[in-house]
Formats: sequence, structure tokens, C-alpha cells
Amino acid sequence: MYLTMNRFRVKTGQEEAFEAVWKSRDSHLKTVDGFVSFHLMKGDETDGVRLYASHTMWRDKNAFEAWTKSEAFRAAHKGAKSSSDMYDGPPELEVFDSVQELT
Repeated sequence: MYLTMNRFRVKTGQEEAFEAVWKSRDSHLKTVDGFVSFHLMKGDETDGVRLYASHTMWRDKNAFEAWTKSEAFRAAHKGAKSSSDMYDGPPELEVFDSVQELT
């Protein structure tokens, strides 16, 4: 498994707008080979910023990299910069390879 996680710092008061963008967009993920699951996580609010993280599980690193070069990726991210005023800085991408799995 391969986990990609984007961390977002959303300005307090922009949470509903941020969540609406995610809930209303077509991510196209379900059509992508190697996609396993997606979660949008909401964290604590501190100093005027609410933390969020998007977690996407992939079969492997190659599946994720193919997604980033696909038409589905471009379609899913079209217009993303238009809502940048709700963020306190750019998202931070973190990636992880699985070393153990329990199911």
C-alpha cells in the first residue's frame, strides 16, 4: 500500500466552504487503476486555523504516479486555485510506503 496525504490549513470561518468544495467535486478516483480509498479528515482548530488532511490509499507508488499524470487528475484538480483564499498557506504533501498491514 502507498498513502498520500495532503495537509491543509484552512482559515477559521472557511470550514463549510472548504468541505463543500471537496464534497461536491468529482475526484474521478473510482475510475483510476490502483485506487483503494479516500478520506477527508477534520482536525483541531488552533490560532485561527482548522487542520484538515486528505488521505488517499493506493495499491502502490506506481499507481499514484500514474494518477498524477492522468487526464482524471487534471479534471479533478481543475479550478483548485480559485479557492486558495480559504487557506493559510499551500497544502503539504506527505507520502508513505506500508511496512505492515493488519486487517
